[in-house]
Amino acid sequence: MSERGRTGSAWALVALASVAATALLWVVRLPTPALFGPLLVGLAWALLAPVRLDLPAPAGRLGQALLGATIGAVVSVDTLRRLGTDLLPVVLVTVGTLALSLLAGWLLALRRDVDLPTGVFAMIAGGASGVVAVSRELGADERVVAVVQYLRVLLILVVMPAVALTLPGAGAGADTGPASGPTDLGGDLLFVLLAVGGGLLLHRLRPVSAGGLLLPLAVAAVVAASGLLGTVAVPVWLQWPAYALIGVQVGLRFTRDSLRAITRMVPVVLGLILGLVLACAAMGALLVLTTDVDPLTAYLATTPGGLFAVLATAVDGDADATYVLTLQVVRLLAILLLMPFLARWLARHPRRG
Repeated sequence: MSERGRTGSAWALVALASVAATALLWVVRLPTPALFGPLLVGLAWALLAPVRLDLPAPAGRLGQALLGATIGAVVSVDTLRRLGTDLLPVVLVTVGTLALSLLAGWLLALRRDVDLPTGVFAMIAGGASGVVAVSRELGADERVVAVVQYLRVLLILVVMPAVALTLPGAGAGADTGPASGPTDLGGDLLFVLLAVGGGLLLHRLRPVSAGGLLLPLAVAAVVAASGLLGTVAVPVWLQWPAYALIGVQVGLRFTRDSLRAITRMVPVVLGLILGLVLACAAMGALLVLTTDVDPLTAYLATTPGGLFAVLATAVDGDADATYVLTLQVVRLLAILLLMPFLARWLARHPRRG
């Protein structure tokens, strides 16, 4: 068999295994199965298979662009309106979470096998899939970033239901979320075309750090917030391939040495994640003391990650879902948009490990 034939067969096998892994993780309800399943398949292939695979650059850019459109689609007029009325707590929570993330990343980078950019982007709270997608481009080790980010999301998802059961919500009169209606497939596909096509065109005309993710995200946010196409979303059958492209790209870059190094740092990472979650919960308690927000809404609004699970919990628990959405989305967008500037600042520090 020719080299091209062997590579094609290898990619077909990786694709089939990724579908199976995604289905298995979806059944056991692990977070973002379409990203984490292919990541595990890519990792296994990189460690065990004789044929080396590298995801083509255009496929990686397409995955980033679709992910950017998915994130941008959650911006709505209701979110922007709530931002105007609750600007101070939104700013304080966003700045506080970013400061806590930087502190946790600096503590992780005290290890000799972790450089500062990797430590910071691994511990940054929010937008796990987006951070993983562009961390290598911004000078971090995306293998470490991926493992730490999804350990954080997994810990949050395990703890959140138990905490939510113990906290009182806003009650039956709470705002259960931003006004939305059923999406139209034609409108959704036009939205994807505008966001992905427009964002990648802008990136081609004026390349910027992480622009493959951030420029489609910006275009998507503008289109979604304008309401010109009504309520829009990236269809799930486009979201999941985007996650899969990002996941398999990260997984294929693992080596035996890098996996051993990451395994050694897991106890420290879990301690830092737990500290970050508790510190964010303390910010939620401060919101309860200084505003009229109920405890469940404050906790969910300040939870460091797991956006879609957080919103589902807010609706089910009679929390103020619009308030939760506003704080979570603004923090998510702020973190992703600040990442290129943060990367340039971190690049002044010598790499270690």
